[in-house]
Amino acid sequence: MSTMKDRENAFESKFAHDAETQFKADARRNKLLGLWAADVMGKTGDDAASYAKEVVKSDFEEAGHEDVYRKVAGDLGNKADEATIRNKMSELMHQARAEILDETE
Repeated sequence: MSTMKDRENAFESKFAHDAETQFKADARRNKLLGLWAADVMGKTGDDAASYAKEVVKSDFEEAGHEDVYRKVAGDLGNKADEATIRNKMSELMHQARAEILDETE
């Protein structure tokens, strides 16, 4: 009986760890995306950092990543099209995951 309970606990621990890692990667990606978008808009220094925080906060509006996309797309206007923003989001998610995994090793 304890073997089954041990396996159950292991699966629960792995699920919690994976969820935490994904949350951190999402937040990191959103920060990186905010910094990228700030650069496209010509923001630097504290203005860029402040904008990146706004992008991170925008992810809490609804489930999924569309709220982040809408925030950045709306702010960038015609400076970047949908494909460019979505490609950057994907690229930065890979980077964010790699950074998070490197930090945990």
